[in-house]
Amino acid sequence: MLKPVGEDFVKRYRLEYNLEALKRVRRDIGEIAHTRLRALIEYRLSGKDFDRSPTGAKVAVAFSGGSDSTATLKVLRWAGFDAIPITVKLPQMGEKTLEKARNYGAVFIEIPEYLDIIRPQIEKGAPICGRCHALVMSAVEGYARKSGIKIVASGDMLSSGLISIYQKEDLVILNLPAFLALDKAEIIEIIGGDYDLKFGCPLLWELFRKAPSTKRLSIQRVLRETRARALRPGMARELILDILSR
Repeated sequence: MLKPVGEDFVKRYRLEYNLEALKRVRRDIGEIAHTRLRALIEYRLSGKDFDRSPTGAKVAVAFSGGSDSTATLKVLRWAGFDAIPITVKLPQMGEKTLEKARNYGAVFIEIPEYLDIIRPQIEKGAPICGRCHALVMSAVEGYARKSGIKIVASGDMLSSGLISIYQKEDLVILNLPAFLALDKAEIIEIIGGDYDLKFGCPLLWELFRKAPSTKRLSIQRVLRETRARALRPGMARELILDILSR
């Protein structure tokens, strides 16, 4: 599943910094979850094995069916967490994605006003990814609150350091790939098999056709992930070419 980072200086620095973030939420997540998350980081740093028996600690995982959220779910379950995939059923999701979510035992929730918010953005030629992400996370967080789940996990690779795990009102947000300094190649290895690198979703591609200039924002995202070493140059090139082809 996971592998130690070895002598990779940047990843080691990030992991050690993430330990500081973990200390800040220790009281909020409880000793059991704190101990197991700390063990995950120590495993990445040293390869020291750890107890992976069930902790009983529940984590709501914002699950889109993509590589990052799938790896997040698999790692948390492997580490003994009761990780519950929460899939916001969006209009752009195909049956293959929905079937994958069902196979992982996802709980489906909806955002009735989703298209009422996103469609005007597309018509204006305005960016939609940030708004979409905020809507999805808000819905997952709402489900977690109603279900009494304290930790909400996402597949964010960039939010390292003090925002790799942090308190948000009465919840704790865990950006697991960033927390464990995972890059895209490692994520693809975790989920297993070949992975077809593509950027975005049908609604974003519709926006690209409507307002081609918005492609630069997606390219900037790819470049940010590359500078952060979350993406390797070859992967970045493949993603940028995919964006330009839309």
